[in-house]
Amino acid sequence: MRILLAGDHFVTNDLLAAALGDGHELSTLRLPWPHMPYGPVAEVDEASGDEDALIAALSGVEAAITQMAPFTARVFAAADALRLVVVCRGGPVNVNLDAAAAAGVTVRTTPGRNAVAAAEHTVALILAALRQIPDRHAGVRAGEWRSDLYALDRVGGELAGSTVGLVGYGAIGRRVGRILRAFDARVLVHDPYATGLDGATAVDLPELLDRSTVLSLHARLTPETTGLIGAAELARLPAGAVLVNTARGGLLDYAAVVDALESGHLGAAAFDVFDAEPLPAGSRLRTAPRLVLTPHLAGATRQTAERAATQAAAAVAAFTGSWRWSARSRLPRRRR
Repeated sequence: MRILLAGDHFVTNDLLAAALGDGHELSTLRLPWPHMPYGPVAEVDEASGDEDALIAALSGVEAAITQMAPFTARVFAAADALRLVVVCRGGPVNVNLDAAAAAGVTVRTTPGRNAVAAAEHTVALILAALRQIPDRHAGVRAGEWRSDLYALDRVGGELAGSTVGLVGYGAIGRRVGRILRAFDARVLVHDPYATGLDGATAVDLPELLDRSTVLSLHARLTPETTGLIGAAELARLPAGAVLVNTARGGLLDYAAVVDALESGHLGAAAFDVFDAEPLPAGSRLRTAPRLVLTPHLAGATRQTAERAATQAAAAVAAFTGSWRWSARSRLPRRRR
């Protein structure tokens, strides 16, 4: 079977080749991400590389594994031998799924490959925001030793005994909930599609907001969830609450967050994702108080990359096991 490995500098071609093992005819194309930012390519988003290079690399290829390559309608139209695309991420935003279906190409993903990393990063951000660790670190490095921060109106809070609300309870949210319960936190969940709550309590969004001293977002970005948390929702949180977002920037009204931080209603916040990435030079998030920021790195661990490669290889094996790679199956596919 001829397979194109269109890896990048995170999920590398070496990782993909090692996960696949022997028995395949492999070719490679290396994409520039993350040394160069991803972005829109033709009609797909969060892509790296260009259509022409991908089309050339796909000549005679039956399956492709990638994280970021731009699988556009133009690419599918040119790749006559292609039967399978495996995308090493939870959602194939860099793939035109309608064009893939019309061309008879199966698309598979690697759901949950970054769940451990993203969940651990979320809890790290919660703790960093609760205790304002980045500011305290910066102060000590600058020569400060502020015993006044022990004053009752300046100290942070604890996770133990707190109520944490999780909006979204998929692979990442569920793992975050398990970790938080080990801290003796009470976990509330709002997710209309969640089953098997593992000790968490399901509530509607208004009740979750009213009760949560920590709010963490883990929902998918859909038309229904875009702008889910705005000024009205933030106002329902208890005074001094902490807000964390490691999911998608579009879930949250960041201007309303800065207003709530500046007014003191929000005790602290921590974000790994934003409505504009990278942050614009004039963004109020750059100067807002009690705010912890990381540059969309929640899923960035070596184990995430290795897990993505292993899941991608399993997807190829499952596909080839159910597909009869006879001479007839290798004929140019029929167009719908």
